[in-house]
Amino acid sequence: MLSVDFSFAERFVSGEQIKSIYDEVFQAHKKIHEDKVFEPIGWLDLPKKYDKKVVDEIIIEAQNIRKNCDVFIVIGIGGSYLGARAAIEFLHSNNYNLLENTPKIFFVGNSISSDELYEIMQICKNKSVCINVISKSGTTTEPAIAFRFFRDFLESVYGKSGAKERIYCTTDSGSNLKKLADEMGYKTFIIPQNIGGRYSVLSPVGLFPMAVTGIDVKKVLGGALNALTDYSIYGENLNDCYKYAAIRNLFYRQGKVTEIMVGYHPKMHYFTEWWKQLFGESEGKNGRGIFPASAIFSTDLHSLGQYIQQGLRNLFETVINVKKTNNDLIISESQNNADGLNYLSGKSVNFVNQKALEATLLAHTNGGVPNIVLNLDSFSEENFGYLVYFFEKACAVSACLLGVNPFNQPGVENYKKEMFKLLGKPNF
Repeated sequence: MLSVDFSFAERFVSGEQIKSIYDEVFQAHKKIHEDKVFEPIGWLDLPKKYDKKVVDEIIIEAQNIRKNCDVFIVIGIGGSYLGARAAIEFLHSNNYNLLENTPKIFFVGNSISSDELYEIMQICKNKSVCINVISKSGTTTEPAIAFRFFRDFLESVYGKSGAKERIYCTTDSGSNLKKLADEMGYKTFIIPQNIGGRYSVLSPVGLFPMAVTGIDVKKVLGGALNALTDYSIYGENLNDCYKYAAIRNLFYRQGKVTEIMVGYHPKMHYFTEWWKQLFGESEGKNGRGIFPASAIFSTDLHSLGQYIQQGLRNLFETVINVKKTNNDLIISESQNNADGLNYLSGKSVNFVNQKALEATLLAHTNGGVPNIVLNLDSFSEENFGYLVYFFEKACAVSACLLGVNPFNQPGVENYKKEMFKLLGKPNF
């Protein structure tokens, strides 16, 4: 599954410093597992307590969509889409929509862009279309606008009776969206009430879109269950999940207030986006928090690399190293060797990528940037589920170490209030 290499970080923190934070980590563990001082906490046991009937239903509905739809539209913002999109690209490809014999999937309602809505509706013309609107309330502005447009689009093509067979709603049991779904006859999946949006990727929020693309969601949940088992017990020595949370907080206390999540494959881009929301919303409050940034190497070594190597020493990196790719290519020998690459002939592209990773670790740590490396053997469903749970648990513990509530996000409402005033919304 997952192995964590702390050797490129521990040169910046001593063993005694790590031991000094043990009691704080224990108190964080106790708050989450025993005292249960925070809500919502349902994600904690979700991999072993999920509703198997709901998962079976998700798989059946997803198979129907795969057989009957050309285009699948996912409407949601933040935690309502980032986890699913991360899984689809991590387990398939960032070029997923170019693959054959599978419904094309588009994510809308995560911005307020009329161009995007128009262009995707144009793509949907003369296609068989299904939509999944994901919203805990049903009133979040961005997805609500998109849902109006796509609901109207489906009704104009299929009529209200035909449209209701193509609309799936993932929402809270008592939400405005659930009431609308019941009134109109839309199929619904219920988000467990004690699971917050950014911790919901292993619920119907993430599982349904994953299943539509052919991902084995039971394997995803199985991987998460393995992580739950590995990281549920607090022992004399910190498990890797808790040690990651502890070391990143020690860096924070040293003034390293920015963490860069690094992947070495473009298909990992949306995993880093999901990770940024998870940690940004969980930790960034009360004037505290590690700022979550991201990069895809070696691409971003040609843009951000200079700053990381020699800029302000207020950052550290967490690197996800997936050792085995789904496909690998061998570099051929060229007769004229105009590009000077014959010294690599016979070697694989992934071999070169691994050496780039190793070289960057050495260069950046020598330049004063600590690195924590998370090693995975492959891009598999089990590994994705394991990695998601690892970060969810680490995030909860880390936020407790910072002295903030990991599960609320009061600051998110501020911009909404100002926007509603400007838009003239009643009571604002």
